Formats: sequence, C-alpha cells, structure tokens
Amino acid sequence: MRLRDYNVFFVIVFITGFSYSQHIFSGKVLDQNNQGVVNAEIYNQTTGGQTTTSADGSFEFTDLEEGTYLFTVFNYNYEILEKQITIDKNTNFDFVLAPLGEQLSEVLITQRRAKIFGLKQLKPVEGTAIYAGKKSEVVLLENALGNLASNNAREIYAQVVGLNIYENSVGGLQLNIGGRGLDPNRTANFNTRQNGYDISADVLGYPESYYTPPAEALSEIQVVRGAASLQYGTQFGGLINFKMKQPNPNKKIELVTRQSYGSFNAFSSFNSIGGTVGKLSYYTYFNYKSGDGFRPNSDYDSKNIYAHIGYQLTDNTKITGEFTYLDYLAQQPGGLTDTQFELDPDFSNRTRNWFDVDWKLFSLKLEHKFSEKTDFSVNLFALDASRKALGFRGIPTDLNTNPITAVDETDVNGNFITPRDLIVGNFKNWGAEARLLSRYNFLGKESVFLIGTKYYQADNDARQGPGSIGTDANFDFQNDLFPDYANQSTFDFPNQNVAVFGENIFNITDKFSVTPGARFEYIKTEADGTFNNVIFDNAGNPINNTLERDDETFERSFLLLGLGASYKFNPSLEGYANVSQNYRSVTFNDIRIVNPTFVIRPDISDEEGFTADIGIRGKFNNTLTYDASVFGLWYQDRIGEVFNDRAQRVRGNIGDAFIYGIESYINWNMATTFLADDTNYVLNAFTNLAITDSEYTRSEEPIEGNKVEFIPLINLKTGIGFGYKNFLSSIQFTHLSEQFTEVTNADRGVPGSREEGTLGKIPAYSILDVSFSYTYKNFKLETGVNNLLDESYFTQRATGYPGPGIIPSAPISWYATLQFKL
Repeated sequence: MRLRDYNVFFVIVFITGFSYSQHIFSGKVLDQNNQGVVNAEIYNQTTGGQTTTSADGSFEFTDLEEGTYLFTVFNYNYEILEKQITIDKNTNFDFVLAPLGEQLSEVLITQRRAKIFGLKQLKPVEGTAIYAGKKSEVVLLENALGNLASNNAREIYAQVVGLNIYENSVGGLQLNIGGRGLDPNRTANFNTRQNGYDISADVLGYPESYYTPPAEALSEIQVVRGAASLQYGTQFGGLINFKMKQPNPNKKIELVTRQSYGSFNAFSSFNSIGGTVGKLSYYTYFNYKSGDGFRPNSDYDSKNIYAHIGYQLTDNTKITGEFTYLDYLAQQPGGLTDTQFELDPDFSNRTRNWFDVDWKLFSLKLEHKFSEKTDFSVNLFALDASRKALGFRGIPTDLNTNPITAVDETDVNGNFITPRDLIVGNFKNWGAEARLLSRYNFLGKESVFLIGTKYYQADNDARQGPGSIGTDANFDFQNDLFPDYANQSTFDFPNQNVAVFGENIFNITDKFSVTPGARFEYIKTEADGTFNNVIFDNAGNPINNTLERDDETFERSFLLLGLGASYKFNPSLEGYANVSQNYRSVTFNDIRIVNPTFVIRPDISDEEGFTADIGIRGKFNNTLTYDASVFGLWYQDRIGEVFNDRAQRVRGNIGDAFIYGIESYINWNMATTFLADDTNYVLNAFTNLAITDSEYTRSEEPIEGNKVEFIPLINLKTGIGFGYKNFLSSIQFTHLSEQFTEVTNADRGVPGSREEGTLGKIPAYSILDVSFSYTYKNFKLETGVNNLLDESYFTQRATGYPGPGIIPSAPISWYATLQFKL
C-alpha cells in the first residue's frame, strides 16, 4: 500500500489487557565446591531466552508462565548441563556443574558449544530488535574453518542457504553476495550494517558496500531475509549485520596477532588488543593486506583500523563509541570476452585501470534499561567516504566496437595517448536510529512491543571526466587538456529519509505467537548537476560540445506492512511463517549516468513487491540441526536492462517477476552419534541446498516467460569436518548450476560482436576447498587449499567496473596463517 503527500503519519495503538500471574525463576550456577560460576550462559530452550551469571553465579528469568521449561547451562570449564524445570510459582533453583574430565583444547571446547546449539538463529527478541517468525541465520565465526584472512565468502557463508556470490575481489576487499534473484554486486540488495548501523555508501541513493569488515575481527554475521524490511529498511534482500568481536570482560588485556601468507604473494597481518578495566571496555585492531592477484595488473594494498570503547555509566546505562577507517588501492585487470576466457582465463589487456576507496565510519550508541521490561537504544552514525574508479574501459564513440577488445591507443613510441575515464564519488551522510522495546501482559501472556524511528540525511556528489594518460594511480581530472572528452558530468545527490516502524509479538498461547509490523517511509532523492553533451562526426571528431543541466527530484511516502507467525511444537521444533512488503528506491546509477553505451528511461521509478517464507527449524537429540523452508518473492516494476536498436543498454522498469524456491539446511553431528563417549573427536557433516526458479510474468519487452537473472536452479554447498584433540580439518564442495545474467536469456554473445563477454550465461561450476588447523598452547596454525580441483570458472559478466566483460575467478591457491593469542 502506498500513501502520497503525507507529512504527518503513523499512530500506533496497543492494548495491554489483563495481567495474569507471571513467575520469576532465579538461582545460582555453582561448581562442586559450592562456589559461584561467573559468566555461565543459561539458555531457556523453550522460549529462546538467555542470560549470563553475575560475579557470584546468580541469575534471574522474569515473567515466566506456568509450565515446564528446558534450560541449558554452559561454561567453557565445565560439562554442559541440561535440566527441565517446572514453574508454577516463583522458583529458586541452583545448577551444579561438573568439571571437565580432562583439559580440552580451546578448539574442542568451541566445537562442544557449537554441537549443542548447531546452526544458530536469532532469538525472538535480541536487545531492542524483534526477529520472531522471520527466517534468520547466524554465521558463528568462532566455529569457522577456512581462509579468513582473504574473507573467502564461499567458505564463510557456506551454511547460509541460497546465497549467490561474485568472486571478483582479490584479497576479500569487497563482499558481493545476493540471493533469490538479487544482483550480488557489492551486496547492494541487502541493508548492510556493522553492529547495527549502516555502512554502505548511501542506504537509499547508492546502497553499495565498498567496505567489508575482516572476518578475523567478527564474532558473528547475522542474515535476516526480506522480512527485515520493516525494521531495517526497504531492500528486497533483507539485512546483513556484521557483529564485531567484543572486549573480553575477564581480561584487562587480550592480544591476538595473525600473520597470513598465500598464493600470488598474498599477505595479511591482523593484530588486535582488547579488554575490560572496571567500567571501561575497549577493542581495537589493525589489518594490513597486500598481494599481486592471480592475473596480471591485479595487485592491491589495504589498511583497515577499528576502535571500540564502551563505558558502563550505571548498571542500566551504557555508552559505546566506534570508529572505522579503511583505505585501499587495487589495480583492475579488466574483463574478458568468451573467446579470451576460453583461450587463457588469466589474460589481461588493461594496464591502466585502478580503484581507490577511502572509508571512515563513526558511531555513538546509548543503551538504557528503564526496567526489567523496557529497553531503549539510540545510535548516532556517520560516514565520510570516497571511491575513485580510473581506467580505459574501451568505451569508443563507434558503438559497433566491443569495449573489451578495444585498443588502448599509443603513439609511435608506445606511449598512451588517450585519457582514462575517471569517476569520483564522495559520500557524506549521517543518521540517528532510536528504538524502544517493552514487554507487557496481554490476555495472560507476555507480549513484546517495539517502536522505532530513523532519520537519515546524505549530501553526496559524483564527478566524471578525463583522467591522466599514464599508467599510474593518478586520480586528478584533466578537463583542461581534454575539453571535448565525451563522458563529463558533475552532480550532487542530496537525499533525505525519515522512517517510523513498529512490531509487536502477541503470544497467543505458550506455543503460538503472531508478530504484525509496519514501517512508514518518507524518501526524497535528488540529482542536481550538469553534463557535457558532445556530438561526434562519423570519423570520431567532436563537432559540438554543449553543457546541459539535469535536475531531478523523487519525493514519496509509503507504508510497508508485514506479519510473522511462530508455532513451537516442542522445545526442539518450531514452525515459522512471514510475509512482508518490500520496496527499493531508484539509485544514483538508475537516474543518472553519462556513457554512450547506456540510456536511462526518463520514466524510471521505484521497485515494489513482497516476500513470503514458511518453514520449520529445530534440532533432534543434539545430533541433527535443520531448517527447511519454501519462499516466494513477488517483484513489481523490476529495474533491469534491455537493448535498443543501436545496441545500447537501456535501463528502466522492465516488468514484473515471480521468484520461488525451496531452501534447506541440515547439520549432522556424527561424533554425537558414533563417538559420544569420546570427547576428543569432532565429526560433523552439513548440506545446504537451494532450488530456485523464476519467471517474468509481465513486461512490455519481449521477455515475458523468461527466467530472471542471477538465479541458479541448483545452489549446493556441502561439507564434512573432522577433528581430534587440537587438530581440525574440513572439506567443502560447492556447486551452482548455470544462470542467466540478463533478461533475454542469451547463451552468449556472438563471437567478435560488441556484446561478446557482457552478454550470456554464467556456466555451471563446482569447487572443492580443504582447510586444516592445529592449536598448541597460545599458538594456532591454519592452512588450506582453495579450488583444489583447479576449476576454470567465472561468476560475473560485468557491464562496467571492474570489467566490462567476464571476470575470471581464482584458480587453485593455498594459504597459511599463524596466530598467537595472549
């Protein structure tokens, strides 16, 4: 439902109902000497609640209904304890933990914890956020085994179902993931956050993520599908939230240093220090990366700094400040045609293409607990960043020439004589998001109400024009030397966004809950600027150069609605379902681009639709963990590209699409099945399978009935892990069937034509990765081989940077990491 011309909106009414008796469950976690165990984790497996013991081992759960609950108690130095407790009044109970029979390694302790909880989903309520009834997945980095130094997304996200990954970024400098038919490029179809605040260039106007935190600095990655649109914004993909490691509460100083080296001179140095001193906590790291890349002209250099400082003002109030800085420079070897790729996938004919990113993020968060039932948080955040793209991309005035094979002109001495295309984007934005979450009694059950608001303002600009004629990373414009350069523009993109959102968990019975929600959005996106309209004769000589103005404003208000439901058949089995409206606003690239090979439709408008999920998830006897669901995504006015009669790509709303599929995940802890009496062993296997299909259901273009882009029918990741004492190993297999990259569903461009390389399928591919680790006291050695079978494949046909053309993926490669932790 869309509302226009509203300036004041959103009245939320909820009824608190009759208050029935609620009970408190409290007690202590003790060792065999009757001493309190600090920082023991207590999970209410029936409700999803969680708490941690205080210094004397005490804990408390409030507002529990009468009934029987399954509690699990965990601490690294003790055996895991599970206990069923019946609550019919205020109850006090002490858990007594048995010490471990032997001293286990940190590796085995971590795996024991993972064995109990398996694939983690977000709890119905976490902090000041609601996830009840939503499809959510959490990547636990403490359990990850793979090439973390290079942010290998294929390994890190292996247990997140249905993700499609572009493998075009050497060193893992950028994350490119999508799913359910959404373009993976720079993760632009997800709302990407770090510790709950936005990190992309511009959430609405340019939602591309040029910064990705290093996996070595993360504790977990939270993934919530399309239903996240109500709380986190309007993207179809949902939410990806990177949770950084937190300061160790039990140490004043904790030091971790990781030094990695691998194929193609890949080097990474990650160094962190953190701890807690009284009420002050801190965590900071420095990460340096460099390498040559597996193709010529693909070296890179990256520096990343992060600092977190927290201060506990009172028992109920905490303030946290964070700063992130990233600077990297990468050479780009360009794309290939199909013919070039088949002859030599490591070939590069671009020596002058560079990409530079400067990213500064700021965050200040206040968390306050008004009472045991009411929590409040407000987060102020800001971004000051830039990205610069420089190079010869083969964009000639002759539209019959393939830009991939176009010759970079030189004089008789071999010196380049044509200027490179230079695009500079500056992103300055800030925002504030406040949330209030309160628990209250309604019809005898505890309900949870969340209301929040977000203000976001951006003042971004982009400039395009002639760069230097050399081969170095010179990002200075040369307009005076090349006044008739075809692609010149200067634009400002001021944006404003105001949102109000709310959700409420109604616990109808002890097992069944429904969660309705709504989000009101006011969005104003603008493009104000000028561009040079250069006309050439048939010989390619400029005959007219006119400065033209182009100002556009898109202002709209609308309402998104959603509904989720959850039914807990028992403490280990939950059914869930949700449906939520989605919305994606047009971006800078959608409404303004200066490129003779692209045309923007003047009537281009936002995309609308909705997502639905229904599934079951749970565990069986601490042996099997599973999550299986079906989904549907209805896409209206999808923005895409078609070709006109001049072989130009025309971007606009091309039609409606329906995307649907089955997503399943199962993890079998075989050690529990076969080796339950021997805690020295770790043995588990997982299978992650998505079967996805699609169709364009309506279009004015001749594409009705065609498949939607970026959707492999089969998306399979499977693997097995084995460990003995301090040794761990894993082998992972990845298979994606073929997928189309554009709406005509062409197999490939005609050899020698302008479209060869940018037009066509991505063929099916299969990849095998192996990883090993060994821990000895404070040291850990990690190593492995990626693409063990040396598959020659690619995951992207780029129409612009970092191409255009096929972007080959890495061949067989190895890595080794040495970690020291104090």
